Amino acid sequence: MTPVIEAVDVSRSFGKSGTEVLAVNHVSLSINAGEVLMLMGPSGSGKTTLLAMLGCILRPSSGRIRVQGKDIGTLSSTELARLRAETIGFVFQGFNLLSALTAWENVALVGDFLARHPRSMHSRSVEILENMGLGHRIHHLPEALSAGEKQRVAFARALVNSPGIILADEPTANLDSENRDRVVSLLRQAVKEQGVSVIIATHDERILQAADRVIRIEDGQMKDDRKHRP
Repeated sequence: MTPVIEAVDVSRSFGKSGTEVLAVNHVSLSINAGEVLMLMGPSGSGKTTLLAMLGCILRPSSGRIRVQGKDIGTLSSTELARLRAETIGFVFQGFNLLSALTAWENVALVGDFLARHPRSMHSRSVEILENMGLGHRIHHLPEALSAGEKQRVAFARALVNSPGIILADEPTANLDSENRDRVVSLLRQAVKEQGVSVIIATHDERILQAADRVIRIEDGQMKDDRKHRP
């Protein structure tokens, strides 16, 4: 089976010589279709930087990353943007919602970018928001939403395009137990029904039960990689 994402001896540094910081240090990993992988580690461990590289947002300083068989080091910025839009759904720690758009407009925007049929995309946006328990909030602007509601809108946006890969950075940090379980259930449903691959960077031990594998990251290095589900 060809991995959906494969990273080989990947490193990423920031800064110039003398003040250089090595955020990710020679990490190799792969994820297959229909697998949920957790990157566990404390703040500053390098997991967010690694996630950004796996999602084609950052290029590695060294090493190689393939996404659906494509070596991202050989792609132009335009090609990378297209790959991200068509293949990957992102859930950012800071939500990244557009303040002038309502909840459903933020979700439907993904389809607009890819020139999908507006009516079907808008209907799907509403459907997913209702599944997230936000049916009564779809016409609200982000400033009128709580942090937990914004996080669920961000999840809906990641799912609306039925991507093959979902990457999430601390996705449950702002959720109570009920909504955390709701989001985890929807992710597992997407994995089961669509064969989606999910990578979650987190230090939330409460969601470990959702993982097939857990990789521990410390000081930019991979310390442990083990199966989680029996």
